Amino acid sequence: MVNVERGRVSAGRSIIAIVAAVSLAAFAAPTAASAGSTTAAGTAVTGRPAPPAPSTSTGFGGAVSSVDASASAVGLEVLRDGGNAVDAAVATAAALGVTEPYSAGIGGGGYLVYFDAATGEVTTIDGRETAPAAMPSDAFIDPATGAPYAFADAVSSGLSVGTPGTLATWEAALDEFGTTSLRDALQPAILLATRGFVVDQTFRDQTLANQARFAAFPDTAELFLPGGDAPKVGKVFKNLDLARTMRQIALGGTEVFYEGPLADEIASIAQDPVTTPGATLPAYAGHLTADDLADYEVLEQDPTHLEYRGLDVYGMAPSSSGGTTVGESLNILENFDLAGDDPAQALHLYLEATAHAFADRNAYVGDPAFVDVPTETLLSQEFADARACVIDPDAASVKPVPPAPLSASGCEAAAAAEHADTENISTTHLSVVDRWGNAVAYTLTIEQTGGSGMTVPGRGFLLNNELTDFSFVPNPADPNIVEPGKRPRSSMSPTIVLDDGEVRFVVGSPGGSMIITTVTQVLVNRIDLGMTLPEAVAAPRASQRNTAAVAAEPAFRSAYETALAAYGHTFSTSAEIGAVAAIEVDDDGLMTAVAEPVRRGGGTGLVVEPAG
Repeated sequence: MVNVERGRVSAGRSIIAIVAAVSLAAFAAPTAASAGSTTAAGTAVTGRPAPPAPSTSTGFGGAVSSVDASASAVGLEVLRDGGNAVDAAVATAAALGVTEPYSAGIGGGGYLVYFDAATGEVTTIDGRETAPAAMPSDAFIDPATGAPYAFADAVSSGLSVGTPGTLATWEAALDEFGTTSLRDALQPAILLATRGFVVDQTFRDQTLANQARFAAFPDTAELFLPGGDAPKVGKVFKNLDLARTMRQIALGGTEVFYEGPLADEIASIAQDPVTTPGATLPAYAGHLTADDLADYEVLEQDPTHLEYRGLDVYGMAPSSSGGTTVGESLNILENFDLAGDDPAQALHLYLEATAHAFADRNAYVGDPAFVDVPTETLLSQEFADARACVIDPDAASVKPVPPAPLSASGCEAAAAAEHADTENISTTHLSVVDRWGNAVAYTLTIEQTGGSGMTVPGRGFLLNNELTDFSFVPNPADPNIVEPGKRPRSSMSPTIVLDDGEVRFVVGSPGGSMIITTVTQVLVNRIDLGMTLPEAVAAPRASQRNTAAVAAEPAFRSAYETALAAYGHTFSTSAEIGAVAAIEVDDDGLMTAVAEPVRRGGGTGLVVEPAG
């Protein structure tokens, strides 16, 4: 029987069907950080050419979008077999932990936003990593010099490892909103890890970029640098250790991870990192204990909410700054008509809005369990109107701009110190809508590409370096300083947009602090500038995070730099900004699943019943 509110994975057939589909995808589609937009890289293990992996698909019955072909195929089969959006999201995320091990996996955390079509409610799960109970606020200060550790040294160490929240997120989401078990949801990923996936250029490039630090940790080198080199393009990469680990979790539940011997192993490697003889990395000892893992809890909480151009925009509340900063940016832009004939002015206003919103983010947002975050004020239209009041439609503000006082109701601002933002550009995102109209936007990460660089011995997964998202200097005025049990501020911005109570858009991206501007720009492109969703995702990007220069892709600089320089904007080059996975549902129920056509190697958007 099918549950018409949430869906139900049909007994017996579903796992067999998913296994068959993943088997095909694992050997025939480009995977690991990417899939080609229109053509697949390499050939199948059978020798046959790999089939296309479309970046955009349209149709009905459900949709899934991610950066990876095999992961999207997993989610699609769950939807085909009667699973709902949460079932598909968890299965897709687990698969991403296999094919995107440098961006996601059970050693990390993330944020999930869920829309329940039957109740009309939006709920979020905060599965962000937490600082260990024994971690002091000056943990990133070198006692020998009194200065902060070098960022690169802190990343590749036990000091950077926070208590992982990903598995707890999956369990909570399935228990609360899903229709299948974690055991069943993990099966396709277990198969994928066992049989392997075809290495593409992005996976090889990411491995080579981390080769020096991976080589410093023997268990990481053994797994990801076989024979001392990154896996070759076209070869099948298997992770049997990860398959065994996930199989144990599938059989024994999340207690295997959070309370069993595995918890001791995770804590041991964080407290006493094992390095290769002759390695030059300091590999500082961390503070994570088995008790920290046993005490970890996800937080189910209300989303952020605002209205933009008549649409309801829902995002992730603090500890993420994504919902408040995307929301404030859009509220500022509500004061301006962006739909005119001058795209340069629209982009100027977009850049100014995000700069002012970032000033307020840096001044006020942290973990609300430790900081009095003024979420309601930051999302109020009155506060945004005051910010819009100081924006000149014809000239760029001198950056950095100061944050506004929380009492702002006119054109007011106040000076405040800026805090360094060290959030890394890695991470991954998936979007899902099912046949019943339920939706999930889920962004998950291990932080740096390759996380801490440390693989749990014999377990097949990397540990995160999320604690480097904290401010290193323990300034009491900074809302993002280290505190025991605290969640570091994040920019992850999984977003669901409703139109008259029904899903219209599901959007998210990796990209560190540029996630916020990426999601904002895609929404502005689609809602204000008249682009289709595929056009909105493919369009060149720029990111203004209250810095002197705007970070921009080369294509954006080529198209708009001259016009925007006339407003006073200056630019620096960022090769790629974000890697969006999005879905649109139109008034007739037609779903458009959209992933990047080029960025990060391209992604894959799939639908259950293709149009036509």
